Amino acid sequence: MKRFFSLLCAALTVISLSACGGKEPPAPAESSAAVSVQAPEVLEEPAPYVPSGTNPLTGLPMEPEYETLRPVAVMLNNLKEAQPQLGSSLADVIYEVTAEGGITRMLALYQTLEGAQVGELGSVRSSRPYYIELALGHDALYVHAGGSPEAYSDLSAWKVDNMDGVNGGSDAEIFWRDKERKKTMGYEHSMITSGENILEYLAQGRFSTEHKSGYTYGQKFVDDATPLNGEPAEHVRVKFSVYKTGTFEYDAQSRKYLAAQYDAAYVDGGTGDQVAVTNLLVLETNISVISGDSYGRMKVRTTGEGDGAYFCGGKTIPIRWSRANRNSPFVYTTQGGTPLNLERGNSYVCIISPKTGAVEAS
Repeated sequence: MKRFFSLLCAALTVISLSACGGKEPPAPAESSAAVSVQAPEVLEEPAPYVPSGTNPLTGLPMEPEYETLRPVAVMLNNLKEAQPQLGSSLADVIYEVTAEGGITRMLALYQTLEGAQVGELGSVRSSRPYYIELALGHDALYVHAGGSPEAYSDLSAWKVDNMDGVNGGSDAEIFWRDKERKKTMGYEHSMITSGENILEYLAQGRFSTEHKSGYTYGQKFVDDATPLNGEPAEHVRVKFSVYKTGTFEYDAQSRKYLAAQYDAAYVDGGTGDQVAVTNLLVLETNISVISGDSYGRMKVRTTGEGDGAYFCGGKTIPIRWSRANRNSPFVYTTQGGTPLNLERGNSYVCIISPKTGAVEAS
């Protein structure tokens, strides 16, 4: 009897397990209410910071406290044996003009040297009256190393705020002679300064670093200044003299003209970048050798008016330039007299004589 009861219990256990089928118990019924599913949170990247001010030389954004600064204008040596220059690719405006013997020099303008962006500058060379006039047109602080007798006379007579690396007294402290350049290029091509040194000197209060009240620079800038109905100008050749010809190749991706000279890219030895500019202007004027000057120094007319050409976006149109006096900036117009808008970005201004220079574009 006891054995029968044990067998009966075992049989009932097997029947119970078989009925369950070894399956998991059913899940509880879902609520009739809708199930809320939250989407993953998407974090938006913050918009890039854009300064609220505008650089008067380029039309590009900059910190507002720099807008009213007087720019710094630096005389750059451009002899072939003195290459590479330092700091040229960072200039807001470059003026290139012939000097004695058909060589050229650059006057590089920087609206601000703040932020340690502009490092070494040079090599710095001597002044000539027309370079001083170009600097005065921007109410700039002028940096040079020596000068012609006429230039020194004008610096004094015109009361130009300048820093001189040769006869400048205390302001010569901002310059030094680069040892490697002295050894490989020669003493006259070794004068260097820097943005930091200039700023430290200006911080001593030697000159006013702000424009006077009421000063205006009237050049207007737009997002796209490609000349309407302009002629093709992706390849530009500017002849200054028998010694110097510069070329500019348009790069559609960057919307800039890439500069070259002496059969090589015009490269900034400080940054390693090729000089590239948004606006290219060629201005024609009277250039001649000063009568009786034993060094063959040049006289260059920077005031009055004349013809020129504007290049932007791979196109070109003829323009007119005018300048009321040495303290006024250049004014550019179309041949019909409409004010010329430049594209936001840096500019390169070539000043040539139609007698000894020429410009070609294709």
